[in-house]
Amino acid sequence: MRIALCLTDTKSAPWIEGLHAALPDAEIVDWTPGSPQADYAVVWAPPQQMVDEQPGLKAMFNIGAGVDAITKLSLPPHLKIVRLDDAGMSVQMAEYVCHALIRHFREFDVYEAEARQGRWVYRKPLARADFPVGIMGLGVLGERVARAVQQFEFPVLGWSRTPKSIEGVRTFAGEARLGDFLVNTRVLVNLLPLTDATRGILNRTTLSALKPGGYLIHIARGGHLVEEDLIPLIDSGKLAGATLDVFQQEPLPADHAFWRHPKITVTPHGSARTLRSESIAQIAGKIRALQAGRPIAGVVDPQRGY
Repeated sequence: MRIALCLTDTKSAPWIEGLHAALPDAEIVDWTPGSPQADYAVVWAPPQQMVDEQPGLKAMFNIGAGVDAITKLSLPPHLKIVRLDDAGMSVQMAEYVCHALIRHFREFDVYEAEARQGRWVYRKPLARADFPVGIMGLGVLGERVARAVQQFEFPVLGWSRTPKSIEGVRTFAGEARLGDFLVNTRVLVNLLPLTDATRGILNRTTLSALKPGGYLIHIARGGHLVEEDLIPLIDSGKLAGATLDVFQQEPLPADHAFWRHPKITVTPHGSARTLRSESIAQIAGKIRALQAGRPIAGVVDPQRGY
């Protein structure tokens, strides 16, 4: 069995070492143009050339949760694209969302600004009931975030393309219910996969539909947000602010207005990072299952794009 790695902007040596340990009978190599045929591939943002030169691949394993860099390629119909189910990312996402949510709700950003001026100012406590949190995307990551937010006693809503049921979460499904979800949400958390249907879904119309004082926590993909719509919504008072971890262009250019806006918090696409050891164990387990003819979780539906 031969496994080829193509990890754009990621060092492959630790992955090769880990996969060798997990699959000692496999030949594991870096892919280069013209490489011999492989049975499986482990990738991050692979080029079209790799797909074209490896028609015999049985499955391609993506080392991150989002697969939009793969689904945009021209792929043979038989090729399984497999995403990570979690690999330690869900708890990181939950940490990030809860931090951003509580920082906004408790007005810690205001306290920080006051402290820099040496001012001792008390702020009246707010009611959690007035800050319903709406989570877009209820997969493994979205469900984990929803359960974490519930622990702080905020009302939690969820929206997904297909119906989902999570105890204690008021769920909505499909385009027909998106409007109902938004008007009942004050803090919007985006965890959707990026597909043709979701590109640009965070825009002037959808963000304006949030409850007064709406706040955006955006940690999915940069392509979801129509960036030029955000600052006018904040400056007009439609939104109270935003915490952004993903952007149309990354790294975010130094002259981008998001860096300087006082009501926007920017982080460098770090809300959740792949944990290599957990990812390798998961990938190796799925390769063994495929070799044995058993089904695996995480296979991407090419029609849905996730």
